Amino acid sequence: MPIHYELGEDHVALITIDRPEVRNALDLYHFRDMANAWRRFRDDDSAWVAIVTGVERNFMSGADLKTYIPQITALQKEIARGEVTEVDGCQLRDGTDAVLRSLKIYKPIVAAINGPCVAGGMEMLGGVDIRIATPNARFGVMEPKRGLFAGGGTTARLPRQLPFPAAMEFLLTAEAFPAERALELGLLNEIVPEADLSERARAWAARITANAPMAVQATKESVLRGMAVDLKEAYRIENELAAKVFSSEDAKEGPAAFAAKRPPVWQGR
Repeated sequence: MPIHYELGEDHVALITIDRPEVRNALDLYHFRDMANAWRRFRDDDSAWVAIVTGVERNFMSGADLKTYIPQITALQKEIARGEVTEVDGCQLRDGTDAVLRSLKIYKPIVAAINGPCVAGGMEMLGGVDIRIATPNARFGVMEPKRGLFAGGGTTARLPRQLPFPAAMEFLLTAEAFPAERALELGLLNEIVPEADLSERARAWAARITANAPMAVQATKESVLRGMAVDLKEAYRIENELAAKVFSSEDAKEGPAAFAAKRPPVWQGR
């Protein structure tokens, strides 16, 4: 299967895109498989953090222009009218779920970017929390160069995540940016040598899994839900989640471990 899912004993799920023959572009079936990998991660209580990466110096280059785009374009009017929700056994929402637009995942996600991250790759990146890249990685919202539109969340999320001029530089030029420029614009956390990418991604994941998973997930949920509402409602959401965390078993374990001068044993409840 070109979308691999592997869960380790460290509570870290590794999701690998494996279609190097098309630079990790996805067709209908692989959008479905990618969406299913994210759903599996979301629903697995033993998975606390995910790392997403690609094979052979490829991260994700979006939709397969030779197959996926013609299929969807041919049905665009019917899709817009809500008359078509499935094509050849694949749900149309698989595409937006695959790029983390419509899935609510409050578990942390680390991207280990080892090559082109353009079009749908950039859309998926918008749903990722920690972004690490190699020097050869490239980033771009390329859809306008092909007469297309980035409808997987990029036009909504990028201006909320970057300074406005930086977001518009990506969105309006439709150019591919080197990793150094992406770091300057605030899209990335760091650039690391290619040989160190996997180790660094694991190190980031370990820094997160050292913390109580319920508290971490509630923190991400508060951020994402709070960004979509006004400040008053964001505070209400924060209070709601704080009450849930403070009543958990992990909220008892953390102070007890601190007092006993021992590492905490998190239960995730």
